[in-house]
Amino acid sequence: MSDATRKSGSRMLRTTDEDRPFTRDFKDLFSTLMVSLELGSRRVRFTKIDFTFTVEEALNNLSSLRFTQSARMPDPNDASRIITTTSTTTFTMAKEMARSIFQNFIQARFLEPLNATFSSLSKGTVCTMTAKGIAVLHRFCNRNGITAPHVMRVLQSPRNKMTLLILERDLTTDKLVVDRATIEVIFRRFAGVQAPGAINGSPAWEDRTDYPNGLVGVEGMQDIRVNGSKYKYAFTGKSAINWLMDCCTTIDERETYRVCEQFIEHGLVIGVVEDKSYIEENGQAALNFQPTRQAIYSLTPRALKVCGWAVSDRLSDESINRKRESRAANNSPASSNPAIPSGATGDVSNKSRLQYILNDPSLRLLFREYLAASFCEENLAFYQDVTEYLDNYNKSKMSDELKDYHKLQDYIAGVFGLYNSFLAPGSPCELNIDHALRNRISSEMTGLSGDEQRIARNLDEVVSLCQLAQVTIFKLMASDSVPKFCRQPRYAVILQEHDFETISGNGSRPASPVSAPMRSAER
Repeated sequence: MSDATRKSGSRMLRTTDEDRPFTRDFKDLFSTLMVSLELGSRRVRFTKIDFTFTVEEALNNLSSLRFTQSARMPDPNDASRIITTTSTTTFTMAKEMARSIFQNFIQARFLEPLNATFSSLSKGTVCTMTAKGIAVLHRFCNRNGITAPHVMRVLQSPRNKMTLLILERDLTTDKLVVDRATIEVIFRRFAGVQAPGAINGSPAWEDRTDYPNGLVGVEGMQDIRVNGSKYKYAFTGKSAINWLMDCCTTIDERETYRVCEQFIEHGLVIGVVEDKSYIEENGQAALNFQPTRQAIYSLTPRALKVCGWAVSDRLSDESINRKRESRAANNSPASSNPAIPSGATGDVSNKSRLQYILNDPSLRLLFREYLAASFCEENLAFYQDVTEYLDNYNKSKMSDELKDYHKLQDYIAGVFGLYNSFLAPGSPCELNIDHALRNRISSEMTGLSGDEQRIARNLDEVVSLCQLAQVTIFKLMASDSVPKFCRQPRYAVILQEHDFETISGNGSRPASPVSAPMRSAER
């Protein structure tokens, strides 16, 4: 016997101060659209191509999208009954807005038109997902437990091969985190894991004309001469933009310009050839970085050390200064991390190291990469999602916003999202938590219906239980993932720069307290 409860909510696309959608909302909207389409086979220039759709089909679906999640749980009052709770989120927009958003999907390189140019799109234009778009869809489906056959055919095809670099963003502004350490992590992937032409057989830069999996560095030129000077590794401004747009979770080219400017500012890249016509068209701003085929840039000797292609002196002045900055931060009062219970026993050192990682964007980026390779990225995703949810929930509670029933419904939809993704038995990213705690959460979830006062009380209890689950996951990552992460040889140089061995339980404090709005990676 079963009963069904339906929770509905409408989703608004948040926009940044640059009038672009927040990255996470944008990717969720794109993925929801792809799930709604049939993705069939069509002939384009006498060739049959799989997983395609027309612009007209996309715009019709985009105008009124619905995304539904269902969770099955036993009735706490009757073990023979199963309660199925369904949460439905709708996206609604006018035709003009739908067309604009669809064009943004193409500019973000999630989609590509096959029989038309960007400026000549028509209703009959046939489109398909890029490798980047499929990677974005794959993460969305894993998170939400989507196993529809037409979607799985795409995800299980050879076209699903891209390992995107998941960039760190500020939760409140959606701006990229561009501190020096994070930029260096991005740059290592940008340049390539291995030195071109090395003994191990990695290709020369000039042979890198495609980014098959996101792990190959930027297309470049090797041993070129400009005005009598020889440059070992060089690349064009356009190649840099292509790599950052194709292999990272960027959705706006303006972001890639800023990343390249940071490469220059931090001494990783120097300009070799200027594009004078671009400077004339764009003025003084074009002196920072020129995203054209005519502009040429070269890696600096420092870049070779950062990439590990040349021997780096760990005791250089720069490393010493960085350690001093880290130690100064670590001497601050202990962070009020809600996920670390006061008086907790156990491996305090690893808990402190995890706290440090969670608040350092560059380390968090690497830690997420390690967890993904270890098939347990859901632990970090849950921790960050709960942190974000709690921050917003507590602010709304303090300002009495939860007295608004529609606002309350938004938070109910949010907690159902957490439950369906991470906590429900058999959920797509099911966490390893105590069975009794999971049952308590399931039991309280069934009470999120009825009169407003009862819902508000039950939501409070569910939120408290989610916070307990967050504590459990923090301990799990600290005891299991952190020691293994610290032993990984590929991260050894970076971890040495942060002087991880000196981090102990004496109130080591990262750059940003967890109690503040936490910087996050894109989902």
